[in-house]
Amino acid sequence: FKVADTPQKMLALGEAKVGDYIRTIGLWRNKAKNVIALSEALIRDHGGEVPDDRDELVKLPGVGRKTANVVLNMAFGQHTMAVDTHIFRIGNRLGLAPGKTPEQVEQGLLRIIPDEYMRHAHHWLILHGRYVCKARKPDCPVCVIADICKADEKTNDVPAPLVEIAPLEPVGEIQ
Repeated sequence: FKVADTPQKMLALGEAKVGDYIRTIGLWRNKAKNVIALSEALIRDHGGEVPDDRDELVKLPGVGRKTANVVLNMAFGQHTMAVDTHIFRIGNRLGLAPGKTPEQVEQGLLRIIPDEYMRHAHHWLILHGRYVCKARKPDCPVCVIADICKADEKTNDVPAPLVEIAPLEPVGEIQ
């Protein structure tokens, strides 16, 4: 956003220049095209503002449910769960939120994750899936939640050593 922090500025850059900025990410050509089309749609249909409604977000070019959930969670503070490949795997492998589709896993996680953790749970689960509960070779010996894991493919039976966790600070006075 340093270079272009509005849809108007994105359009002014043009597809080729947007592509130059995002060239290091996967599918960058398609994403650059979508950024321009999305910017046009935001200006035309939403007065240049990002909508805070999932149904409106998924109408935008290049925006699916996962992206819409990230935007709603991070930009608008809504309790959503964006399910990527890591979160889908963890929901099923741990048995926390089993499902055949990302939306089923999403609904399961929304039911079990306490509201106070919902804003960051998506990132925590992604990092856990990327670095510990990996698809091909999970690193169970370092997993701090191995004791609740229901996976058949666990690489060991011993849970990781307990990690010291600071007590939660009281949120407010109970009435």
